[in-house]
Amino acid sequence: MLQISLKIIDCSWMNQLPQDQAQCSEIISLKHAEVGSKFKINELNGPGCDRLRQMGFCENLPIQKLKDGRNLLCSVCGTKLAVSQELAEQVMVKKVR
Repeated sequence: MLQISLKIIDCSWMNQLPQDQAQCSEIISLKHAEVGSKFKINELNGPGCDRLRQMGFCENLPIQKLKDGRNLLCSVCGTKLAVSQELAEQVMVKKVR
């Protein structure tokens, strides 16, 4: 039996806080992440989650986006992986400072 849990984040309060306090704005998809920056996987969310987990993606792992394009090149656990734009949209990341 497959169990999927969804995390719903209410960001309606974001417009009322200064930018540095608006934590929801810091979580973005890998597809929209900046090339060369280091991130931490926050959540896998979508129909490709099982495939992403088989490839080695899981929450709290460090990830770096190396190249953008039709397929994204990223580094997870020292391994370079090419990921489609569709799968990259399902990987939610938070920038490591």
